[in-house]
Amino acid sequence: MAAVGTSNFDCLEIKTRSIEQTLLPLIKQISSLVETHGSAGALRSSAVARVGQAVNVAVDRFVTVGETIADDYVEVRQGMYEACKEARQAGSAIERICEEVEEDVISDRTTLVRAARCLLSAITRVLLLADIVVVKQLLLAKDKVQRSLDKLESVNNFTEFVKAFSQFGSEMVELAHLTGDRQNDLKDERRRAQMAAARQVLERSTMMLLTSSKTTLRHPESTTARENRDTVFCQMRRAMDLIHFVVKDGVLNTAESSVPMSQKEMDSDTERGTLYSCMRTLQHMLEMSRVTLDGSCHETLSGALDAVLERTQDFTDSAYTSHEHRQAILDCSDRIRGELDHLLGLYANIMGYDGDGGCPELESCISAVLNAAKELSKNLASAALQQAQELPTVTKQGQDLVSSMREQALLDQPDHLHHSSMAFHDSIDHILEVCKLLRHVAASESLQVSARFIEINLRVYGPQVITAAKTVVGYPGSKIAQENLEVFTDMYQWLVSDVTTIVKDVLDGTIVKPEKQVYMSLPRPGKHGTTTKPLKAVRLDSEEQAKIAKSGLEMKLATSEMDAETDKWQESTAQMEENNDIVKRAKNMSSMAFSMYQFTKGEGELKTTQDLFTQAEYFAEEANRLYKVIRQFSYQVPGGNNKKELLEHLDKVPTFVQRLQFSVKDHTVGKAATFTKVDNVIQETKNLMNVISKVVTTCFECATKYKLEFNSGCGGSGRGVGSGGEASSGSGGMGDIKGGGATGSDQSL
Repeated sequence: MAAVGTSNFDCLEIKTRSIEQTLLPLIKQISSLVETHGSAGALRSSAVARVGQAVNVAVDRFVTVGETIADDYVEVRQGMYEACKEARQAGSAIERICEEVEEDVISDRTTLVRAARCLLSAITRVLLLADIVVVKQLLLAKDKVQRSLDKLESVNNFTEFVKAFSQFGSEMVELAHLTGDRQNDLKDERRRAQMAAARQVLERSTMMLLTSSKTTLRHPESTTARENRDTVFCQMRRAMDLIHFVVKDGVLNTAESSVPMSQKEMDSDTERGTLYSCMRTLQHMLEMSRVTLDGSCHETLSGALDAVLERTQDFTDSAYTSHEHRQAILDCSDRIRGELDHLLGLYANIMGYDGDGGCPELESCISAVLNAAKELSKNLASAALQQAQELPTVTKQGQDLVSSMREQALLDQPDHLHHSSMAFHDSIDHILEVCKLLRHVAASESLQVSARFIEINLRVYGPQVITAAKTVVGYPGSKIAQENLEVFTDMYQWLVSDVTTIVKDVLDGTIVKPEKQVYMSLPRPGKHGTTTKPLKAVRLDSEEQAKIAKSGLEMKLATSEMDAETDKWQESTAQMEENNDIVKRAKNMSSMAFSMYQFTKGEGELKTTQDLFTQAEYFAEEANRLYKVIRQFSYQVPGGNNKKELLEHLDKVPTFVQRLQFSVKDHTVGKAATFTKVDNVIQETKNLMNVISKVVTTCFECATKYKLEFNSGCGGSGRGVGSGGEASSGSGGMGDIKGGGATGSDQSL
C-alpha cells in the first residue's frame, strides 16, 4: 500500500459497522454536550466543565492507541499522526470552552460546534486509517493463499502435492476467518453479497481442486482432467480478485490499477446495469423533469430510455419467452418510446418559458411516460415469472441427465454420453436464461449480485460435469477419476439448489406482489396527497439508530451552527424585522432539521419512517422558498467578491434540493432497503443544511456590509415539527406529517 495522506477524507464514507459502533459513545457525548451548552441554565458550569474534561481525557486515550498503530505501520503513519494531532487539539479546545462557561451566560456556541465537528472528523479519520491496517492484514492472508495456489499448480508428484495442499488448507482457514469477519462488518449490502459469493466459491472449489489435481497427477496425459483442474484454479483466482476488490473499496489511495479489470466490469454490470436499475434511473429523471428544464434534458432522457430498451432485448431475444409475452414487451417498448418522443417535443416548444407554468400539458405527458414505464415493467416481470415457473421441470431434467451421464461414464458408453451431454447443455442454457431475467427484475442489490454469481458459476462449472465424465470414460478403472466426477456432480447439485433459492427470493420480493411495486410520487409541493392504504407506522430500533447516529449528529451540528449565526445577526443588526423572510425561513429549516436529528435518537415528534420522509419533503419545499427569497435579495447586492460568493453558494441549493427529493421518492421494498433510504434521506438533509447555512451566513454578511434591507415578498411558511414539538411557522405540524403520502412501499423496517 502507498503511504496514506489526509487529503481525501472528505469524500469517504464509513463502510463498516465496527467503526460506527466505536464512534457511537463519542457521538453521544458530543451530542449531549452541544445540546446542554445550547440551553442556558441546563447544568451548572462546573458540570459542563466536567463533561468537557471527560471528553478530552477520552480523546487523549483514544489517540494514544492510534499513535501506537502509527508507530507499527509505516503505511498510515503520517496520516495517523496528523489525525491524532487534530483530535487532541479539538479535544483540548472543547475542554477549554467548557471551562469558560458561566452559569447563566451562553458563550459562543459557534466555537463549540466547530470544535465538535473538527473532533468528530479527526476521530473518524483515525478509525478509517486503523481500518486500512485491518485491510492490509486481510490482503496479506489472501496473498499467502494465492502463492500456495501457484505452488499447487506447479507440483509434479503426490508427495509435494500433499505437503503443499496441507499448507494451502491452513492458510484457507485463516482467510475464511478474516473474510467472514469483514463480510459481517460491511454496511453495503452489495459488497456483503459479493464477499459472500467469493467466499462460497473458495469453499466449494477446495474439494474440486483436490480431486482434479490428483486426477491430473495420476493421468498427466489427460486433457479433460487438466481442463477440470485449470477451471478450478481460474475460478478460485477470480474469487480472490473479487475479495481484493471488495476489501479495498473505500480505502484511501486504492491502487485502482491493481484491481483486475474483469472485477471492475463485473461490479458495473452486476448492480448498475440491470433493467430494474435502469428503469429506476429513467423514472427519477422523469420526476426531475417536473421541476427542472435544461438543454441536456433531451439527451439524458433519451439515453436513459435507450438503456432500458437495450435490456428488454434479453427478454425478447430469449428462446424461452412465450410469443404473447414477447409481443406485449415489444408493444410496450413502442408505446414508451412514442410517449417520450412526444414529451421531448413538448420540452422543445416550451424552452422559452420559465418552468412548466406555460404548458399545462407537461404534467400529463410526464404521467403518460411513467404509466408506460409501469406497464412495461409489469410485462417484463410477467415474462420472468413465466420462465421461473418452468424452472422445477428444467432442473429435474438436468439432475436426471447428470445421473445418466455418471452411469454412462461408469459403463463406458461414450455415444450415449455424447447424446446426454448435448441435452445437458440445453438444460444449463435454460437455467442461465432464468437467472439472467430474474437478475434484471430483482429489487435489491444483494439479490442482483447473488443471481449474477450463480449464473457465472453455473456457466463455468456446469459443463465441467461433462468433462469429468469424459475422463472416467477415458480411464474406466480409475478410482480417482470417478471420485472427481462425484465431486463435480455435487457442485452441480449445489448450484441447482442455489438457483431454486434465488428464484424464490426474487419472486417473493419483486414479482409475487406486483401491485405493491407501483412507482408513486410524493405529494406535489403545496398539495396534500394520501395513499389508498394506510402506511404501517414503523420506528427505528436501537441498532438502526446507532447506524445513523453520526449522520444525525453532523446534521445537529449544522443546525446549531446556523442557529448561532442567525442569533448573532439578530442581536447585532437592527434591520432584523419580525417579518424578515430570510431569518424566519432559515430558523424554520433549522427547526425541521433538528426534529429529524431527534428522530435518529428515537426522540421528538417524528416517530416513524413515514414521518421522517414527509418532514424531509417539507424541508426541501422550505429550502426552495428560501432560495427564491435570497435570489431576490441578491439583486440588491453590488457586484464584487461578496456577491460572487453568495451566488456560488446559492446556485448549489437547487441541486441539493433535487437530491433530497429523489431520496425521499426512492421506491423501496423490505427492511434493509427502507433503512438504506432513511440513511440516504438523513445524509441528503445534512448536505442541504450545510449549503443553506453557508448561504444564510454570506447573505447576512452582504446585508451588513452594504446596509441592505431585507424584503419579505414571499408569503407562506413551511410545514414541519420544530425542536420543541410544536409546528414551526406555518400551519403544518404533525397533523400534516402523518397525513402526507410518501412512497407506498416503504412499510417495514
